[in-house]
Amino acid sequence: MPTPSRLLPVAGPPTRVRRDAAANSDRILCAAVELVQSEGVDAITMDRVAERAGVGKGTVFRAFGSRSGLLAALTDETERDFQRGMLQGAPPLGPGAAPLDRLLAFGEGRLRLHAVHGQLFREIARTPTGKYDVPARQVSMTHVRMLLRQLGVDAHLEVLSEALVGTLDADVVSQLLERGLSEAELIAGWRDLVLRLVGGCRP
Repeated sequence: MPTPSRLLPVAGPPTRVRRDAAANSDRILCAAVELVQSEGVDAITMDRVAERAGVGKGTVFRAFGSRSGLLAALTDETERDFQRGMLQGAPPLGPGAAPLDRLLAFGEGRLRLHAVHGQLFREIARTPTGKYDVPARQVSMTHVRMLLRQLGVDAHLEVLSEALVGTLDADVVSQLLERGLSEAELIAGWRDLVLRLVGGCRP
């Protein structure tokens, strides 16, 4: 049986290691945000982020695994305020409004968020993991399914949820904007789509 003297040194360091790793992750994310804001998403490389964060390149890889992992984490960071509003904020986006109003507000909010972070979202869609594995998208899917269920939509719930969330994907929104549609037109189209879908699914 190991002696106490061999066990004691092991008890403390993991906590410090975890704290250091968390601090490094925060520093790396802050550096990545600064790069995106100043130079755009194309500036995000492991070397550039490591240099700006003041850490080794290996530290960035250990924290996020790859450039794709870093971009996914960065996307999650930009989504936090929106998700907080969606789950805990004031109506109509947050709880307290009718399900239909919340669903409409959700789409409008996503479209407005795209105006600010569209370049980052498009980059994520091109990564090997792809847009479908981004946690924020999974949260959106869960939220839309819940609202559709509350609206009495039972049949084909998974397909309909995917269709609605897919309409708000960065690559789709970017294509529509490049064709000359305005943000106001996209929001109006979202409202029309939701009202038609919900109306057609109700008995």
